[in-house]
Amino acid sequence: MNHIYKIILYVFSLLLVFSSPMSAFAADDIDSARFARGAQQWANNCGRCHNVRDPREYRDDLWEPIIAHMRLIGGLTGQQQRDILYFLQSSNYSASAQSD
Repeated sequence: MNHIYKIILYVFSLLLVFSSPMSAFAADDIDSARFARGAQQWANNCGRCHNVRDPREYRDDLWEPIIAHMRLIGGLTGQQQRDILYFLQSSNYSASAQSD
């Protein structure tokens, strides 16, 4: 049963990757309170089990299935998943905006 669940999760993750835009943020769209909440959740939850990765290590579309998978593994709530994903994706935007 566990194996079937992993296959379903993998297929769902692939669907997310291929249906997502490359960047979800524009310059005026970043919500600083949500960004801070996501950064705190990312530091508190992801660091419990492993060294956290640099938010810019993956593109926005790649973070989505990673965080969906980690929601199951790490026991994150839906809100924590959304906040962490927001932080990671908006980190990608702020990094690309600074380099332009």
